Amino acid sequence: MTRIVLAGAAPDVERTFSEATGGAHLTLPGPVDLRPADLLGRLGGAPAPDLLVVDARPDPEATLSLAQQFHGALPGIGLLLLTDRPEALSLPAMRAGVRDLIPAGAEPAEIRRLLDHAAAGVARLAPSATTPGTAPGRSGRVITVASPKGGVGKTTVATNIAVALARTLPHSTVIVDLDLQFGDVATALNLTPEYSVPDALQSAAAGDTIALKTYLTLHPTGLYVLAAPEHPAAADGITSEQVSGLIQALAAEFAFVVVDTSPGLSDHTLAALDRTTDPLLITALSVPGVRGMRKVVDALDQLQMFADGHHVVVNFADGDHGLTRADVEANLGMPVGTSLPTSKAAPASLNLGIPLMQSQMRDPLSRALAPLVDDLLPDGVSVPRGGRHLRARKGQR
Repeated sequence: MTRIVLAGAAPDVERTFSEATGGAHLTLPGPVDLRPADLLGRLGGAPAPDLLVVDARPDPEATLSLAQQFHGALPGIGLLLLTDRPEALSLPAMRAGVRDLIPAGAEPAEIRRLLDHAAAGVARLAPSATTPGTAPGRSGRVITVASPKGGVGKTTVATNIAVALARTLPHSTVIVDLDLQFGDVATALNLTPEYSVPDALQSAAAGDTIALKTYLTLHPTGLYVLAAPEHPAAADGITSEQVSGLIQALAAEFAFVVVDTSPGLSDHTLAALDRTTDPLLITALSVPGVRGMRKVVDALDQLQMFADGHHVVVNFADGDHGLTRADVEANLGMPVGTSLPTSKAAPASLNLGIPLMQSQMRDPLSRALAPLVDDLLPDGVSVPRGGRHLRARKGQR
């Protein structure tokens, strides 16, 4: 049965809709909320609709803005607009992701036809729209980027990996900024999010994944972003259990969850690592960095986490630092999975908010990261190189 919600409609429209649907719809009276999270919050615990019909006549521009937000955050909900100007609204509505327009004064039979047509379109897209890249009952891969020290390029690596995954498999990936006091994932992606991690925790705890997705910000590459709060004090009181539940909820909806963490092994980072399928441990080629990484590896071993091993990433690995890759491997007692060279373009890309994997700039760092991303992708899929998709090279993890 198709779940239909009618929002902000006048009484005469409500009567016509009741005749068209046989009363099988939910009405949200009054002015229409201009944010998806607020609008869905008025459902009172009812399931999210398959079709949402909004009366666009009072404020067409604001309704189109709402439609665009729904299309970005919740493409699995079919949106229809009721309008008395279908000709003028047709093109902007299509660009905003609106599925169809219902002319004001339409007869019940015509409304029923439009609703049936929209429902059929939503049903065709449902598998990819509701669970991007994941199969029913399966969780996505959680890639947590961690380091004992700051300044080792952790956010640069995390954002570039996330962008590369999202570009290769659109709408498959979400990045979470778990550096809750000083995270700058949003800055690295040139975004000004309206919501952050604390806003999303309540929906995650309630298991309301539809509402949870409304707190994500859509990046131009198709990457979804859950940013750190703007003020450090907003992170006070967030527990490791809440972090664990948030990551679990996101992994149920996305094929890839990339987590950027604060330096060290905080309770939040350990909670993320406990949900992680692919830990990426980053160090610079320095004695303090390698010694710190040794402590991290020992701590994870004591906690009996990642019995299958860790993927160690050494950044700035091409300079004369007095240490070699062999020194790192001997100290850690495990192989280095990826060595990343110093990139002259990386600082500028971070300042501009355009990751190298987004600009597709030919850069040593991009080339070194590509095989790592390939290793995360399904067999037969890889990061585009020169406009082509090459078969992934599956290396040792």
